[in-house]
Amino acid sequence: MNNCPLSPRASVPGAPNPLWRWLLACLFLLPGSASARGSSQPEAPARSLLCLDPRLSQSPLAEKGGNLEGFPRALGLAMLRIIICAACILGSVLAQEPPGHVSIILLGATGDLAKKYLWQGLFQLYLDEAGNGHSFSFHGAALTRPEQGQRLMAQALERLSCPPDVQPERCAQLRERFLQLSRYWQLQTAEDYVALREDIETRLQQEGLREAGRIFYFSVPAFAYLEIAQHINSSCRPGPGAWLRVVLEKPFGHDRRSAQELSKELGTFFREEEMYRVDHYLGKQTVAQILPFRDRNWKALDRLWSRHHVDRVEIIMKETVDAEGRISFYEEYGVIRDVIQNHLTEILMYVAMELPRNLSDPEELLRRKLQTFRALRSLEKGSVVLGQYQAYGGQVQKELQKPAGYVSLTPTFAGVLLQIDNLRWEGVPFILMSGKALDERVGYVRIVFKNRAYCTQSESHRDSGKSQCQPRQIIFYIGHGVLGGPAVLVSRNLFKPSLPTRSWQEIQEMPDLHLFGQQLADFHAYRPRQERDAYSILISHIFHRQKNSFITTENLLASWDVWTPLLDSIAQEVPRIYPGGASNQHLLDFEQEGSQVVFVQREVEQLVSGPGPGPVPGDFSILRSKYRNSSLVSAWPEELIARLASDIEAAAEWAVRHRGEFHLALSGGASPVALFQRLATRHYSFPWGHTHLWLVDERCVPLTDPESNFQGLHVHLLQHIRVPYCNIHPMPVHLHRRLCVEEDQGAELYAKEISALVSNSSFDLVLLGVGTDGHTASLFPHSPTGLEGDKLVVLTESPAKPHQRMSLSLPLINRAKKVAVLAMGKRKRDIALLVSRVGHEPQKWPISGVLPTSGQLIWYMDYDAFLG
Repeated sequence: MNNCPLSPRASVPGAPNPLWRWLLACLFLLPGSASARGSSQPEAPARSLLCLDPRLSQSPLAEKGGNLEGFPRALGLAMLRIIICAACILGSVLAQEPPGHVSIILLGATGDLAKKYLWQGLFQLYLDEAGNGHSFSFHGAALTRPEQGQRLMAQALERLSCPPDVQPERCAQLRERFLQLSRYWQLQTAEDYVALREDIETRLQQEGLREAGRIFYFSVPAFAYLEIAQHINSSCRPGPGAWLRVVLEKPFGHDRRSAQELSKELGTFFREEEMYRVDHYLGKQTVAQILPFRDRNWKALDRLWSRHHVDRVEIIMKETVDAEGRISFYEEYGVIRDVIQNHLTEILMYVAMELPRNLSDPEELLRRKLQTFRALRSLEKGSVVLGQYQAYGGQVQKELQKPAGYVSLTPTFAGVLLQIDNLRWEGVPFILMSGKALDERVGYVRIVFKNRAYCTQSESHRDSGKSQCQPRQIIFYIGHGVLGGPAVLVSRNLFKPSLPTRSWQEIQEMPDLHLFGQQLADFHAYRPRQERDAYSILISHIFHRQKNSFITTENLLASWDVWTPLLDSIAQEVPRIYPGGASNQHLLDFEQEGSQVVFVQREVEQLVSGPGPGPVPGDFSILRSKYRNSSLVSAWPEELIARLASDIEAAAEWAVRHRGEFHLALSGGASPVALFQRLATRHYSFPWGHTHLWLVDERCVPLTDPESNFQGLHVHLLQHIRVPYCNIHPMPVHLHRRLCVEEDQGAELYAKEISALVSNSSFDLVLLGVGTDGHTASLFPHSPTGLEGDKLVVLTESPAKPHQRMSLSLPLINRAKKVAVLAMGKRKRDIALLVSRVGHEPQKWPISGVLPTSGQLIWYMDYDAFLG
């Protein structure tokens, strides 16, 4: 669609807007008038110069706006505007599709989604488009036999209703006509699709109709997509000159790989422009208003919409219902795949993306989205808190016939912290949260602004609604909750927003209603004049070929790129159990700590399972004992990490006080991540300026690779602290564009650097982990490399990918003044028990060879690793 504000709807041929009226309107809409972007006029178009490139508004012809000097110049400009707008109108006319017959096939016509929303959406489309030139036929399809299918479809069609502005007599006529145009089909075999095609073609011939196109709406499980797609492509495509549109419902895959495979396979049958992936949240009126609102109020928002003024952004969808009846689906997908990866992430894009110049251009919209996806910081375990309502486990056992002892780890609640690494949003937390069995049903987007105002006069002497010291926020209220429906709210101490008055109106009632810490009277509050269902809106967009409300393949895969690593990392995480409803109280409250989110209230854990009250964390704060004749510290994970971080800081302070510098060698992998994050967020007096950071081992991958130990160190620690660049010493695994080849002598280079900077090549502290096979650093069982000899740094071979590694040798590790071995999780219990019983056998278990010659060895084990 073009941007001429007075152009008719492309779908309404013959609309009563004569060409001369359009040209006359273009003549009088001069640059610099209310058409300029950011105008406060209620009905002001969002773009200046109508169809012109916005950059032309800065041309000499536009410098003086409507106050032109001299008739010839004014006349010349007016003629130029007529020509330009005429070109726009011509483009609009050419873009209109000539009237013809449209066949709409609803696959899954007897399912719940069809009964609740899709048939009503198709009926609304018919109400909107009846008389506009197109003719229609509606084909409900399913696998059910014709007699039963027709009966089920008739039950769904009985619920059809008209909006309030349609007269009852007119509604009855249109409803009866719609029922006459609707027919049930059993579509199961290739022959069934051939029969459908022949029926459509026969009707076209008998009635002398030209076919405009066909819409196939897939309201079926994703596993059925490919078979149906093959049948449509081979047997039921429309003829030459007619279009095909295929509508796909989520879920679009389970992770990045499955989404890519499904997209690739669908791509063998349909072109990208033929596919419409539905995320019904993009059809909700308030969500659909986010970008137009930003565009329309650009002048007021331009200075506010950034890290300098935004404190945080909350994108929330809460439900009171649980997953009963949908357990099979929920067990496969969970709350993140069901809601957050799609609905809430797409809303995030609307809030955070750079505003497109042309909101109706789907290609530009996609470009802006992809820019934002690429700027999202990678998600880690610490980026999310998970919960599961208490009755869920029993529902799983009942609906899926699982044994009594079966434990599901599927989260039904998640709170996620996302951060965007770009100039606009750096440091602003975006909180995405959704859950079932919560205290209320509500959805909203809340932008909370920083408040730097200091008010000297008492608030009692002020108009509280306009006081600069009151909270400042913009809320896109999606629905339900205390307001009961969609709304847009802007704090009165920000600005008075502009919304299209033909479709939105101010809320005058309920001024004393409280929400988000303010009275409704403290907001400029607007609601739609007429509420419309999201599916009705999206079906209309499909019919009119408006693709900017749908998910493209690139968009889909970009979203999975963000979420798949997180989903993989939390697959075995135990969610917090919550009772459900109001009884949750503060159990699910969470807060931000640096780049992580954590529950505010510590969960009561049992050390020993079984009947009766068991010990809780407070009963076992920290155990001190011996392990392999060395010091042992054991605690619950959080307390263990806190103790280790404090011990490292104490060692650093002592070294800096006595020698002026601290040399710390750190292992990679998953175990030390929590330690890195704690050092970054809790230890503000750590002497980083005098600390040298070294790597104990490294995978032979580029240092920017997610599998690189250095990359993990950078993400979780280095980018959050102030450490001199020259004090960071990554292992040189990538030299001369090659990885860990002996002739590059990377190991020798690192050894020379250590010898030159570390006194006696003796690190102040070395942090090690231990693998389930007994390896430590990158020193592996049954491999003599690095276990003895004079080499300080060696190249080794791992049994797991990536196979090539670089590692400090065991003799160098044992020169350290202090060595800390960190072991966490139940997976480490067996190796911890084994190593406790063996002697000095580094060939079998390299970890058993760790024994500093003149330093101290301390084992740090959580209770899972120590006690199982």
